Amino acid sequence: MTIINGKQLFKNTINLLKKPKPIIKGLWHLQQAKPERFMSIGLLLEQQAVKNADLIAIQFKDQRYTYEELNQQANQYAHFLHESGISHDDKVAIMLDNRPETIIIALAVVKLGAIACMINTTQQNAILAHSLAVVDTKLLIADELYISTINDIKPKLSPVLQQHIFYIPALKTPVNPVKFEDLSTLVSNYSLLNPDSTPTIQLKHSAFYIFTSGTTGLPKAAKMSHHRWFKSMAGMGMASLRLTADDVLYLALPLYHNNALTVSLSAVFGNAATLALSEKFSSSQFWNEIRDHNATAFTYIGELCRYLLNVPPKDNDKQHAIKKIIGNGLRPEIWDEFQQRFGIEHINEFYGASECNLVFTNALNLTHTAGITPLAFTVVEYDIDNDEPIYNEQGKMIKVKTGGVGLLLTKITKRSPFDGYTDQKESNKKLFKSVLKDDDCYFDTGDLVRYQGFRHIAFVDRLGDTFRWKGENVATTQVEGQLNDFNQVDQSVAYGVELPHHDGRAGMVALTLNCPILEFSASEFYKHVTAALPSYAQPIFIRLRAQQEITGTFKYKKTDLKKESYHPNSSDEIILIKDTLQNSYTLLDSTSIVSIEQKQLSF
Repeated sequence: MTIINGKQLFKNTINLLKKPKPIIKGLWHLQQAKPERFMSIGLLLEQQAVKNADLIAIQFKDQRYTYEELNQQANQYAHFLHESGISHDDKVAIMLDNRPETIIIALAVVKLGAIACMINTTQQNAILAHSLAVVDTKLLIADELYISTINDIKPKLSPVLQQHIFYIPALKTPVNPVKFEDLSTLVSNYSLLNPDSTPTIQLKHSAFYIFTSGTTGLPKAAKMSHHRWFKSMAGMGMASLRLTADDVLYLALPLYHNNALTVSLSAVFGNAATLALSEKFSSSQFWNEIRDHNATAFTYIGELCRYLLNVPPKDNDKQHAIKKIIGNGLRPEIWDEFQQRFGIEHINEFYGASECNLVFTNALNLTHTAGITPLAFTVVEYDIDNDEPIYNEQGKMIKVKTGGVGLLLTKITKRSPFDGYTDQKESNKKLFKSVLKDDDCYFDTGDLVRYQGFRHIAFVDRLGDTFRWKGENVATTQVEGQLNDFNQVDQSVAYGVELPHHDGRAGMVALTLNCPILEFSASEFYKHVTAALPSYAQPIFIRLRAQQEITGTFKYKKTDLKKESYHPNSSDEIILIKDTLQNSYTLLDSTSIVSIEQKQLSF
């Protein structure tokens, strides 16, 4: 759908208004979500623990937590953390996989007015040390599985943090002995009562830091306030997705992902529904777990849907209770096939980033759209070659016409403030001023979207040096920084390339070496890559070349490299492909290229 069909829009709106209660409820809560209000995630949990004490809040494997039990356990952790010196605005790092304790501890932190810093569990070495340092973390709670990773960087941590590291026992038998204290044992005798701090928290206060890779390279901590969490609850969970207390929302995304911690958790808590938490995503077990939990909805990212489509069709593909799903990144080319094969009534696609100040949501259940927003935004013409917006004679940006593609800018107002990053300089880089009128201010999403009319958009692509792979943003400068440390690399240029039958872009790097190309040690480079970078940031392809091409302003010519992709462009350049079976990078030949094109190879 390039543009919105007015007749279909009107028809769906009429159908939606036949059941107005969830919409009215959502709009009421949205209106009440004022930054100065004394309200918070922790206080909402305490209210649900009274109103809906016996309803199931979380299901995980064979474990069940009612709202009352969830609140009581969060209180025990909160009292321990308070005794350990954690109070308002302190930062607590949480490095845990999907399990109830991850949610419980995050809730405990925000009950104190402190900030839960959700660490991507694939981070290691310098990147992990940076994430812990950039937000001045005061205390760290990690899964037992990651203690060895933390020990590797412990000397780089602040003296305060080194003295405040705790672990939660692994779900499975640990491999290595642990020298830190077991937090789950330490909290067992603490009070079940609500802490005094919770009623003092305002919506404007920060609740979470979500780490996101930006164009500057190393991860940045995007602020997630209680205010934005509540707006997600009201706008998406209530008015758009319209969950009820009878719904079970299945979640297989990692809890450090904003789609999990904000979108999913707020939708569930706001409606006293149930969150069915999976330990990790598995395309082969996905629908079996859906049936085991009797789930009625699930959260997705686009890549997840493609993985599910890649599983051979089964007779029971539609034998489940799923009626609606919520997420982002579902590509138009697989939207209809996915909806029809699995019998999904409502695909609640949305658009929103961890740092973005508003959200679009497909409340009207249209196809091929990221939905609508009531808040102010604009889509402006953009010069791809020069990597900048196009301006008119008056020095203002130019809006695209309906059906046109341009840069999405979201207006910063009192109603939709910009929380930004913890680094104010990085926050300022994301702002455009005097865009359409003098002194207006807009957030630069860095995304190209198609304006579909009727205030709807569809995502098209990301700009700049960041690309998306495996549901994560990959910053090319971060990749280049790590690869340049390899002793045979002179210069590295990282970028993303499109692959058939895959969402996002696969990582590729063009290398110039300080040794003859034929002496390049692909196996040693493979070891360096897998040790230095998270799995999603590791290059799939390598182009070995004699010289990098640069512009007159000394920028690498990435546009040509992206167009050439993994195809050889000259006889003296060699293309290698990541080979996990050989623990190396091996020559990409014509047979491998055919396998990629024909969907015989996946990554």
